[in-house]
Amino acid sequence: MKKVLIIGASGSLSKYVIAELKNWPEVQLTLLARNKNRISGDISGCKIIETDVMDYPNLKTAIDGQDIVYINLAGNLEAMAKNIVKAMKETGVTRVIAISSIGIYKMPLSSILVPYRKLADVIESSGLDYTILRPDWFTNGDEIAYALTQKGQPETGGAISRKSIAAFIGTLIENPQLHQNENLGISKPD
Repeated sequence: MKKVLIIGASGSLSKYVIAELKNWPEVQLTLLARNKNRISGDISGCKIIETDVMDYPNLKTAIDGQDIVYINLAGNLEAMAKNIVKAMKETGVTRVIAISSIGIYKMPLSSILVPYRKLADVIESSGLDYTILRPDWFTNGDEIAYALTQKGQPETGGAISRKSIAAFIGTLIENPQLHQNENLGISKPD
């Protein structure tokens, strides 16, 4: 049984990730959100934790005992990422998957992308077994089609369905050794 914590479970992408992971009987989901009433979709069988990521004692308790932490947040991402990394290190949880954004390495960096760049920088320098995903704009398309680009390569493709990102995250959770310590652009193939 793989224990997976979704941090930011009320986000628009998390609904699709939850649905994807509920297809895997060997995955036990814990969902963390500031407001549990904002988590949408079928959450039956999931453990729900209502707390803020900046509430360190509750965050550390949520992370303790997990196998994989999936981060899907917005806001002060640098501070939140530092809190998550600290809690993971203190509890011995090493595998993390984090959602950042396309365009975080283009200069000059757009101010809206600064938090996502800081998140990626914190996770990359954490010493944890990370996969950072830099998706293009999200769509609600009912399709699974994605292309990956390594950090440093030109980002290609276009807007990608949430379902595609969720399918790739499912692959990473099923095979946690895949794409370790990689920072990947993910988009719909051209």
